[in-house]
Amino acid sequence: MAGGEQASHRPGLLKQQNKSHKNGRHRSKSEIDKNNKGRVHVKLASKRKNQELKRDERRRKANQIRSKKREDVLAKKRAIGGNDSAPFLSAIIPLGESANIQKLLKQIKECDADAKVEMTGSNVININVPRFRQNFSLIVPRPGDLYAALDACKVVDNVVFIISPPSDTDSCMSHSTSNEGPLGFDSSGEELLSAIMAQGLPSPIFVVNDIETISLKKRNDYKKLLMKQLDQMVPLEKLQVIENESDALRLLHHIGSQKQRPIYQRNMRCHFLCEEVNFKQNSDDPTVGSLIVDGYVRYQPLNVNGLVHIPGWGDFQMERIEVRREPGEFIFLEEANPALQESLKSENDPDPMNGEQTWPYQEEMEGQTMEADKIEDDEESEKKKRVPKGTSEYQAAWIKDEGDDKNEENDEEEEDDSDDWEDDYEEMSGDDGSEESQEEAEEDEMESVDNEGGDTDVYDKKVKFADEEEEFKKIKEAREDELFPDEVDTPRDTLAKVRFQKYRGLKSFRTSPWDAKENLPMDYSRTFQFQNFPRTRKRILKEERTGAKPGWYVRVHVKNVPSHLPASLQSGYPLTLVGMLPHEQRMSVVNLVLKRFKNARDQQAIPSKERLIFHCGYRRYAAAPIFSQHTAANKHKYERFFRPESVVVATLYAPIIFPSASVLVFREKKDGTQVMIATGSVLSVNPDRITVKRAVLSGAPFKVHRKSAVLRFMFFNREDIEWFKPVELRTKYGRRGHIREPLGTHGHMKCVFDGQIKSQDTVMMNLYKRVFPKWSFDPNVASPSPLYNHEVEMEDAANQLMV
Repeated sequence: MAGGEQASHRPGLLKQQNKSHKNGRHRSKSEIDKNNKGRVHVKLASKRKNQELKRDERRRKANQIRSKKREDVLAKKRAIGGNDSAPFLSAIIPLGESANIQKLLKQIKECDADAKVEMTGSNVININVPRFRQNFSLIVPRPGDLYAALDACKVVDNVVFIISPPSDTDSCMSHSTSNEGPLGFDSSGEELLSAIMAQGLPSPIFVVNDIETISLKKRNDYKKLLMKQLDQMVPLEKLQVIENESDALRLLHHIGSQKQRPIYQRNMRCHFLCEEVNFKQNSDDPTVGSLIVDGYVRYQPLNVNGLVHIPGWGDFQMERIEVRREPGEFIFLEEANPALQESLKSENDPDPMNGEQTWPYQEEMEGQTMEADKIEDDEESEKKKRVPKGTSEYQAAWIKDEGDDKNEENDEEEEDDSDDWEDDYEEMSGDDGSEESQEEAEEDEMESVDNEGGDTDVYDKKVKFADEEEEFKKIKEAREDELFPDEVDTPRDTLAKVRFQKYRGLKSFRTSPWDAKENLPMDYSRTFQFQNFPRTRKRILKEERTGAKPGWYVRVHVKNVPSHLPASLQSGYPLTLVGMLPHEQRMSVVNLVLKRFKNARDQQAIPSKERLIFHCGYRRYAAAPIFSQHTAANKHKYERFFRPESVVVATLYAPIIFPSASVLVFREKKDGTQVMIATGSVLSVNPDRITVKRAVLSGAPFKVHRKSAVLRFMFFNREDIEWFKPVELRTKYGRRGHIREPLGTHGHMKCVFDGQIKSQDTVMMNLYKRVFPKWSFDPNVASPSPLYNHEVEMEDAANQLMV
């Protein structure tokens, strides 16, 4: 080449080109490190130091977390059952009348020759087993008593359910083919078990005794079938079969080693089972006195300056607490300080001068009366009759109107038709043969014999037809509300603007504003409200609690207890004390989420504002709630009925309770029985929750022309149409519109819609108003009748056990 220059190589078309690395639009880590050249930000350096650990450090950290969890589990396990702690507390509950309690208690007593068995004044059985180095306490609530079983399960660690197989083996095995219900207990036992599960089930143990009534060949089939059916209700590890003393010893070992189920509403408060109960009457006031109770403190410390709640009795203050140093010897621990002690004041003192004026002024009331007089004058002018000239008012009163003549003629025609029908019937009956007359004579004779017996009168005396009519009325209203939800008939005798003066129209139910402090009732001034309820709950639960520690055996002096309460305490009923959290004695507006319970005895719709019995956490009271939809909006639609298989929110005035807390709802019947109708939990304590009631006014198209239509039957006065003109209309087929103008004076109006409506469509107008619950809180609730009458009482069984 010229000049000695060498030509460069030029790649051809077949040159291979490798793909570049795709790191996206962001810079890769290596590129960032290359640009930083070793420089690290101060925040990143501290973050890396805290998060980036080496392998050995991560392994040591995992071991520390594992050992910490193991120590916590062992500490909880050693907190009960030992010599220096509270014993394992178990409740023995029979599921049915046939359960043999005496036999089980006798087997437990004789299971270990070295065991020491003692009985307290409240029929609490204390058992010390040196072989296990553990202590056990057994209580047997009154068999069949629902409230006694529920109160016992609020404080115990374990619950032992006794099941006895049916006496007839053939009927026992027939359950395998027909799913009539769980084996070994009837519907009452199933209802009791469902109530305990809904309240909060402690660690359960199912025991089968008297299994020798079943033949050896069918025992395994019976246990498998029972285990299968119980698994559908409660997850079980094993079914305990007690046949002799060794099985009873194994039962005690299972109670001491069983994993404890956490119940948060129980673990967040102090619980106290009274083993010894004494009452000292005050010398100044004999109607009240001091209740002196002994027992173990459980779950949380008991502070003498706090309040305690006795289920079924109420809230009380404590006077002092003594701790046991040796059996029978107590020393002073602490005394209540009046400056720090919680007050029993539950209601706020309302100020009648505070708040806006909601009662109408005298001028407004006079204006309404003038409008009513004007309406009556208009109605009288419309009812004037046409009479000849010169006729006086007295003469005009005797002149019949044309409409009256027509009505009288129609009535005469109906009477004539009925007379003709009777004559025809007599002629037809006279033409028949003698056989029919003989049959009628025989029927008359039979009826006379029945009437002589007087069975109908006796039956009528037994049946309360007034209650049946009231129940039929409720069923009819629930059915109408289900078919036509929230529809209300427009009154014809009064103006609609007067009838629905508290209602308003909303552009959108979801987004339209509604002031939560507007037009509140006077009862709201008696309640307390939190500025931030979740934050208050979090702060209270995190506070350190002082007082008697869990596991101590103490003597508590409760002051100002009415004298009739200890006198009404029945044997076999567990008396418990619950340490209340701050502010839980104050009244507020409580919202409860409820789900209808599938109970075959009561599947009727429950109307709002009906008196129901609530078991809310550790409390028991009666109230008349209002129901609303469970939604996440800021306004919630009012529900007139609580229907089966539905979920609603019940709003009522009740004492404050911090969640989580279970809720049981019972319905009291005329005969004194109570049926569980719903279960749920506490949603919030919020008086600002807005419950809005909807009223739907409906009308029918009279004439339709494209997008406009003439409606009728929604209103019956021209004045009402002008009043509700700004409210939007909607149809069942989805059209929306508004009122253009009224036509005439009888309620016809011209409306315009966003599209052509059909002649069979229905036009509706939605009106809303806020509703509030009634102040119907009643802490005094009567105990229901027993679910079943057990042949053995607890006191008799305990006395026989100690022989």
